[in-house]
Amino acid sequence: MATSLVQCTRNLCSTQALTDNGLLISLASIFADVQQPVEESPYHYTPTQYVTLIMIALFAISTIAHTVQAVRYRLWWMFPTACLCDIAEIVGWSARLLSSIKPLLSTPFTIQITTTIIAPTPLVAANFIILGRLISQLGPQYSRLSPSDTIILCSCDILALVLQGVGGGMASAAETPDQAEKGGHVMLGGIFLQLIAIIVYAGLGTEFIIRYLKNKPLKATPYTSDQQIPARGEWTGRLRIMSFGLAFSTMALFIRAVYRTAELINGWSGRIISTEVYFNVLDGAMVILAIYTLNLTHPGFLLRPSGLDKLSNESVTASETELNIMKGRR
Repeated sequence: MATSLVQCTRNLCSTQALTDNGLLISLASIFADVQQPVEESPYHYTPTQYVTLIMIALFAISTIAHTVQAVRYRLWWMFPTACLCDIAEIVGWSARLLSSIKPLLSTPFTIQITTTIIAPTPLVAANFIILGRLISQLGPQYSRLSPSDTIILCSCDILALVLQGVGGGMASAAETPDQAEKGGHVMLGGIFLQLIAIIVYAGLGTEFIIRYLKNKPLKATPYTSDQQIPARGEWTGRLRIMSFGLAFSTMALFIRAVYRTAELINGWSGRIISTEVYFNVLDGAMVILAIYTLNLTHPGFLLRPSGLDKLSNESVTASETELNIMKGRR
């Protein structure tokens, strides 16, 4: 009886040991990719998991805020611009989250590099639109661009988006390194076009503000022919905040565009693309700063004329009407 009991105990211990070993083997197989050399990863490193989680949360919060703000102020163009940027960034960082668990998978890498390159493009278009509205309120005569001419910048941005999307598709479907490199070149063309558009836009916007502050218009147009609108709008506190916010957002997006241009020029296995901190700071953080700047300095509130502005415009219009009547009597 005692011998049987001892044998049974030994069998149970052996079974438990096998079970424990099997559990350990299963857990090891789940995290096997993480333990393999990072040189085999398409990133050349393993994305830091907590960073990806933070980025996903931040972009999700911004998405909710932009959605509420767009509905509140009825700025429907914010959906295909700022909101679309947020959603694309969430997709990209979610792919990086998966890569932090399975760093050797190629599909999440392709998804994240395509979406994070394309995502800020709609946000750049939002900045172009805001500049047009600032020009309209402060005085078109101080700008080389009319408010409607900003559609040219938006068209360049859309073309850049198409090129980046086509390049990303070519890279994801590539079966050889040469094909992937060709896709990278097309993406580089899109990024470079976007960088040029940002430089032109920033230069024209800077000239506009300088001419406005110095009151040096490019053309003399005190009033339009069909509407009694003051030639020079007042640079109110709201418009100043909007201008500074737009400048800061543009600077962040410019830094990010320079980084992505250098990254693609350096190649798929270059030092820039292989260094995680560069991506986290010069891409992720820059887009976060730009998108939250737009949340905090929202055009729905800051570009809305205040009551004093309306009264001022009405009084100027009334004064001009009275002058016209007096001239007619003479």
